[in-house]
Amino acid sequence: MTLLASVVDASERVAATRSRKTKTAELAAVLSVAAPDEVLATVVWLAGETRQGRIGIGWRTLSSARPDPAAEPSLTVTEVDAALTELTTITGAGSTQRRKAALGALLGAATASEQKFLIGLITGELRQGALEGVMTEAIAAASGVDAAVVRRAVMLSGDLARTAADAITGGEETLRAVALVVGRPVRPMLASPGSSMDEAIASLGPDVVVEYKLDGARIQVHRTGDDVLIVTRTLRDITSSVPELVELVRGLPCESVVLDGETLALADSGRPRPFQETMSRFGSAEGELLLSPWFFDCLHLDGVDLLDAPLEERLVALERVAGPHRIPSVMRPTPDEAAAHLDAALAAGHEGAMVKDLASPYSAGRRGKSWQKIKPEHTLDLVVIGVEWGSGRRSGWLSNLHLGARDPDGGPPIMVGKTFKGLTDELLRWQTEELPRYETHRDGHTVYLRPEIVVEIELDGAQTSSRYPGGVALRFARVLRYRPDKTPAEADTVDTVRAMRL
Repeated sequence: MTLLASVVDASERVAATRSRKTKTAELAAVLSVAAPDEVLATVVWLAGETRQGRIGIGWRTLSSARPDPAAEPSLTVTEVDAALTELTTITGAGSTQRRKAALGALLGAATASEQKFLIGLITGELRQGALEGVMTEAIAAASGVDAAVVRRAVMLSGDLARTAADAITGGEETLRAVALVVGRPVRPMLASPGSSMDEAIASLGPDVVVEYKLDGARIQVHRTGDDVLIVTRTLRDITSSVPELVELVRGLPCESVVLDGETLALADSGRPRPFQETMSRFGSAEGELLLSPWFFDCLHLDGVDLLDAPLEERLVALERVAGPHRIPSVMRPTPDEAAAHLDAALAAGHEGAMVKDLASPYSAGRRGKSWQKIKPEHTLDLVVIGVEWGSGRRSGWLSNLHLGARDPDGGPPIMVGKTFKGLTDELLRWQTEELPRYETHRDGHTVYLRPEIVVEIELDGAQTSSRYPGGVALRFARVLRYRPDKTPAEADTVDTVRAMRL
């Protein structure tokens, strides 16, 4: 049985290095010695989460329940996983004291370093740099399975930990057997930023499709018969919140289908409403705003999986099943036609355009540049890692945001700037109520946060600067909107920011 101490040691070594190669080796080493029934918990812990989700224990309870640490390690992965499960099942009268006692027993059997690890795990503040891309490579190294096969299994199952267990216990044959299942969400394919329409077409060639880039929310739709599932880009089930979309999907001329697309609320003029209004519908089925779907890909149709088919073939299937709801697009445009389509998208109130290689298969994540997004304004998705109390008119409100870019090697977000521009009174109120829920600590005027919130920033570029750890600083950054539909793993990297230097 694997000791918790070996997982903690691996976590500390991963956190201590910026080298992706070293991180992968350390993770692979601990996975390769884990027993089959320990792999699930080990992978999830090293990603900074628990199999049980949020345990629901705050700092106050942890502080009061923290006993002196054990002198020697004795806890096993299985014992700790069982203890975490027990904590989630304690409810009812007297549950606070019983949970405190169970937590004290767990922490009392842990060494000082194990206590630190467990507290970080329970509070969601464990950040050791084991991002999904690094973990995927580690699973491949530990199991001897090609990384591309591991990535595909993760895409189709939507479950990194389950894929790790299957890879280590069953090898490549087991992973290759993982298939698309209608009703089980697929990890979405993402686009890379493109510098301009001309350069995107020059890099991809003439065989492309150019589509509107809508200012909406990503959705993935599954249907078998009358059973419909609709999920967000993070694979959260929102089916019950969007009955009008469910009704529309049930009316499509097919028996089974998986579609990728966007949804947004439209004003009476036909122009898109603010993004936040669209997102507000994802929390409740009630609401006066109706959502309109626009699809841009078809991954399955009537028993035929299309993931590995070229995009051009997938678009034929899309036109057949959902033509009236297909996103506006032009196939194999001339440079002038592509530019005109971008102009039309902007004139209609959308963000820009997408340029996609018609020969590309569907691959989860941001793999290569077969999909490129073209936007006229410089924008970045960054992580909020702190916020300062305002002064003057903003006294009493949390105002100035500390912004971090994603470390491509899996470390914590790297600070690249601050901004308080673009914040409306409504956003100031929201920040002051919401952001303290992510607090880790604070000093005289700054509240430091767990890196979980993504915000979209508009800027005029970046410049070399020694002021921030990333070696760059944002120029004239201003808040466009928060992105509850995105995770920190989808934020832009510090390399992307550096590439914007003037």
